[in-house]
Amino acid sequence: MLMILALGLLFPPAALAQEGQAGATRLNLSSDEPIQIESDRFEVDESKNIGVFIGNVSVVQGATLLKTARMTVHYAKSNGSATTGSAQIERLEAEGGVYLKSEGQVATGDRGTFDMKTEVLVLTGDEVVLTEGKNVIVGCALTVQMKTGHATLESCKSGESPGRVRMLLTPESQN
Repeated sequence: MLMILALGLLFPPAALAQEGQAGATRLNLSSDEPIQIESDRFEVDESKNIGVFIGNVSVVQGATLLKTARMTVHYAKSNGSATTGSAQIERLEAEGGVYLKSEGQVATGDRGTFDMKTEVLVLTGDEVVLTEGKNVIVGCALTVQMKTGHATLESCKSGESPGRVRMLLTPESQN
């Protein structure tokens, strides 16, 4: 079962009844801000236009922080160089545990991708958890359209069981 949700998680209970609306997303990645990346090691394959950051990877862009064990950066085929970071980034792929924090929200999962052109974030895993304060929502695949703020969280399907998305909203956190 798919559930469309507002990533804000601070919406009033009446908002749950409003079909098709999404609140402002707080998980932000922006293709027009500089990205600072740090890791234990960096490998480049210019012929494939990829760079791989390995070990204790930390990515900061504006107010957003991403931490993971390994991140592959896919660069556009252009005049820039992946070695020096002057090439345009097309897509980020994170694996080995993903921690994403932005403006008071935290999302965690096993793997994540971010397409810089379409501004679509996909976070997957055995358990994808999105928290804001005491509010928590859990599923297995989170897709966020950053441009519109719309998000889809898919439940964890196992075998013949359709699974369920789980949400905990704490009333005092909505004030």
